[in-house]
Amino acid sequence: MGFDQYHEPPEELPAETRTFARLCASLTEEAEAIGWYAQRLAVEKDPEALAVMANAVGEEYKHFSMDLEFLLRRTPEWQKIAEGVLFQPGDIVAHGDTAEESAEDDGGPPVPGAPAVGGGVGGSLGIGSLRGTGL
Repeated sequence: MGFDQYHEPPEELPAETRTFARLCASLTEEAEAIGWYAQRLAVEKDPEALAVMANAVGEEYKHFSMDLEFLLRRTPEWQKIAEGVLFQPGDIVAHGDTAEESAEDDGGPPVPGAPAVGGGVGGSLGIGSLRGTGL
């Protein structure tokens, strides 16, 4: 059975990176399931079926949240950005920009086990920001 979650030869990846990839794949699968349930719930007319599916989507929320928590605990930069965005009132995009800038100022590799690259801060190549340059 092939696994398309790897973009590099799996045998060359450290165990920590393979585990990280598995949880990223699981997070994606849970998000897809939540989306599918949203569609099903939007069109279902039978109240009993609705109750069953509403209960099931709650499980998907739990699984998504557990996967996300695992990944955030293993990736401090991601966790810091998420803390700056999640559960904050106001402008989501502004919080995201502020959180990202704050994490970049702290430096560090963006993925567990990945070395920082380039000469810039936080693995940046030091070429500056592309924000605000639309296509």
